[in-house]
Amino acid sequence: MQKKLAIICGICGNKYKKMKIAFTTKGTEWDSMIDPRFGRTDFFLVFDDETNELSHFDNRAIANDAHGAGPKTAQNLFDLNPDILITGNGPGGNAASVLKKANIKIFTGASQMTVKEAFEAFKNNNLKTF
Repeated sequence: MQKKLAIICGICGNKYKKMKIAFTTKGTEWDSMIDPRFGRTDFFLVFDDETNELSHFDNRAIANDAHGAGPKTAQNLFDLNPDILITGNGPGGNAASVLKKANIKIFTGASQMTVKEAFEAFKNNNLKTF
């Protein structure tokens, strides 16, 4: 039987229950690098804490959009229904306000990390809240 992780919020101290964590990434595996960009991230990698499954969403079609990449990427993220977003630099103004209204908690500071390293940094409260 696999042991469940108990992840404690660095802000309020509460345990997260059955959460989905989305990462902005340059690839589709745990060893992929975090993409520091939100609006033009290549992929979202999503870890489902309840099932311990990893899935991904290909966001590369946004790269050719001249304007509005942040809000379009935010919509793609909503469709994945995460509780938490872990990224490098954080979303721009328009996307950030939309994400906050949707109660997605945003953590930044993972730019030079792999997804696995960013997840460990999150669990150890070593990322910044946005």
